[in-house]
Amino acid sequence: VLLEEELTNNYKVKTETYVKLSDKFSDEILLKELFDQLEKKAPKQLEILMYLYSKKLQSKDNTSRISRPEMLKELNTSSAQLNALVKKEVCELYTVEITRLENYDKPVKNNTEFNEQQALAYNETKKGFEEKDIVLLHGITSSGKTEIYIKLIEEALQQGKQVLYLIPEIALTTQIINRLRKSFGNKVGVYHSKFNDFERVEIWNKVLSNTNDLSKGEGSYQIVLGARSALFLPFSNLGLIIVDEEHDNSYKQHDPQPRYNARDSAIYLAKLHNAKTLLGSATPSLESYYNAKNNKYAFVELNTRYGGVMLPEIFVADVKEDTRRKRMKSHFTPFLLENIEEALKNKEQVILFQNRRGFSARLECDICNWIPGCKHCDVTLTYHKNSNQLICHYCGYTENIPEICPACGNNKILMHGFGTEKLEEELPIFFPEAKVVRMDLDTTRNKYGHQQIINDFEDHKIDILVGTQMVTKGLDFENVSLVGIMNADSMISFPDFRAFERSFQLMAQVSGRSGRKKKRGKVIIQTYNPFHSVIRYVIDNDYKIMYESQINERITYKYPPVYKLIQIVVKQKDTDELNKSARELAINLRKLFGQRVLGPEYPVVSKIRNEFVKNILLKLEKEFSLSKAKLILAECITALKADKDHKGIKVIIDVDPM
Repeated sequence: VLLEEELTNNYKVKTETYVKLSDKFSDEILLKELFDQLEKKAPKQLEILMYLYSKKLQSKDNTSRISRPEMLKELNTSSAQLNALVKKEVCELYTVEITRLENYDKPVKNNTEFNEQQALAYNETKKGFEEKDIVLLHGITSSGKTEIYIKLIEEALQQGKQVLYLIPEIALTTQIINRLRKSFGNKVGVYHSKFNDFERVEIWNKVLSNTNDLSKGEGSYQIVLGARSALFLPFSNLGLIIVDEEHDNSYKQHDPQPRYNARDSAIYLAKLHNAKTLLGSATPSLESYYNAKNNKYAFVELNTRYGGVMLPEIFVADVKEDTRRKRMKSHFTPFLLENIEEALKNKEQVILFQNRRGFSARLECDICNWIPGCKHCDVTLTYHKNSNQLICHYCGYTENIPEICPACGNNKILMHGFGTEKLEEELPIFFPEAKVVRMDLDTTRNKYGHQQIINDFEDHKIDILVGTQMVTKGLDFENVSLVGIMNADSMISFPDFRAFERSFQLMAQVSGRSGRKKKRGKVIIQTYNPFHSVIRYVIDNDYKIMYESQINERITYKYPPVYKLIQIVVKQKDTDELNKSARELAINLRKLFGQRVLGPEYPVVSKIRNEFVKNILLKLEKEFSLSKAKLILAECITALKADKDHKGIKVIIDVDPM
């Protein structure tokens, strides 16, 4: 087999045309004669000439350079008039290479003063870095972790080092970049998936230009704020990596390859550069907290909110009881509606969290219970009212809404469940004066989608913000007095060993958006199970008890962080072939790994994009050699694929699946 590889450079430099007065008209006498001629014959051309001359007088270097489109727009004149002056050799046109990236004002000196708790946490972090390369900063929501980050960045820059600041969601870049640029100006660059290829090349080059000498890096990026892909930028002199909201599962890349956790990769990248890593979170992952408890990481706590603001008061609304008493108004308990009304009356803002986008979770026939499903995946289709279509959230397949049930012919098809789109539609019925906006994947697809919504919310142009996980992560809005969690049960009941931990993290994080500046906020959790232990831990803000309960379960059932988990995903287009291949692979693995192998079994979604899926789990003790496991897996998978009885099989290895 001959393989041919070819690389092409499609990058095009962006240029802009500039205009300047011809050098020969630097003579005042010639210029005056030209003024007189144009005044009689071409007043529009005279206007351009006068404009360029005035710019020349205003400039420090006595030149008249100005952007051609900017000048034509300002003078409201045509390019024909300018071209006539160029033809007469009065003006000269030339091109200048410009950046596609935004430029920002010079930094303002950072005068933020630490309070006593921040100063202590900062000093402990510094001390931690003397002993360890990794520090876990466990600071409750609104405790002022970002100010500590900024101070550490400042020190890294003073040492001539680069800094990588990782965040889990693009939505977070808007607020954080504003804070960083106030302190560091154009030294800060942003990198995420919304940039086009040309912009990415320019960001790459701005990071690369730090290679030789950071002190001379005019126009280069010394700080990069980015999502997980920012790890792969060409850093040459990293001194510090900050992983904010380190617990977030958005740091894990599932598809396509490479499958990696950006938090763990950041730690390895820092090791390559002999740099330090700061992991920050109000709700650390069990893995990081376990490592800190076992002295692998240094550990720092920040237990009070900045400015002495109290943590929000958390209430539970019993959906089961309100449903039984027929008091529910659509998906809202009376208690939640009353508190939304009170917040709006006080000119305060509200965030409502619903971890499902779309309008309805599913359609269902009232007679035969038929439910429309995806043709390519083993999932029900979600109704999106905005596009008036049923959409698969796994492969993107769409269908029109059926007028009658294709199974029994009944025309009564009901909608069940609700997503962010439905909440956005229903809220104006209860609060017609309120401005309601939705923030989820559907409303933030364009480059500045997140930024526009966040800016409008900050400027109080939005009263109620409805959103998915995007609204839970690190956003800081001083006027939010109420947060509503619409359906806690969907998180708690998810069939995954991390469901308890994630439910706690999500509810604690979204609760932290309430009452961050002026007064104590409120959080209302709607649930059918008000006495569930995870809800109790959220109400008490008791991370440590949650950790202890979960770590004991993980030890008992051999899950991370106590054991290493490797998931072997087997895919085939034929379900019988899949069963045969997955069963044989599991048998071969058991011969070598013994009882450490579980499965094969179907996952929750057993078919995606016309491929059936089965999972095999491998649980390894911490001391088990991963390189040995890798060799065994490679041999078993290679042998399976080489067997003609297992043609068309796909096997994917996912270490530390999320």
